[in-house]
Amino acid sequence: MLVFIDDSGDPGFKFNKGSTSHFVIAMVIFDDDLEVEKTAVAIKELKRDIGLSDADEFRFFKTCNDYKKLFFKKIKPFSFKIRALVVNKSVIYSTKLKTDKNSFYAYFIKEVIKKSHNTLLNARIRIDGSGDRIFRRNFFTYLRRELNSTDRKLMKNCKMLDSKGNVMIQMADMVAGCVNRTQSTKPDAKDYIKIIKGHVEDIWRFK
Repeated sequence: MLVFIDDSGDPGFKFNKGSTSHFVIAMVIFDDDLEVEKTAVAIKELKRDIGLSDADEFRFFKTCNDYKKLFFKKIKPFSFKIRALVVNKSVIYSTKLKTDKNSFYAYFIKEVIKKSHNTLLNARIRIDGSGDRIFRRNFFTYLRRELNSTDRKLMKNCKMLDSKGNVMIQMADMVAGCVNRTQSTKPDAKDYIKIIKGHVEDIWRFK
């Protein structure tokens, strides 16, 4: 089991200075490594079809609407599941989560994995980002402690990957942005999620 995770929005709480109202963590879950490879090839083929180089990234908020639709139609035939957590930051009262971005990020990554309702087991987790060495070490230790027990192991291992070199992390970004867009009042709010709705296993809202 291979799981790609990315987020959309930001961990800030300065809403009058541009902080987003919502924060989304999305998981794209594959049960078959071959399916991952086929999906990656399809995304790379799409880049070439629309005139992008291999170095160009698919990022939801930097991709035009027509290309977003093409992207989601391209990945639709493949076998994967989507689970996502939507956080309305107005319901967060924890001082630590509101003031420590690393704690905010780690907590909600843990939440979306832990509350996967038996979807995940012994999963290889791949997350967008690099971070400094101390943060990575503490982050991975935190996830192992929170997700694994002697009788149940949700996470086999976890790595942070650079999205620039990994189209599957780019896919997770597109999915996270797609879910986040559903929280808006923009005309295209539901356009993209409709294309991949058959893959959506659960989108839950943090309370």
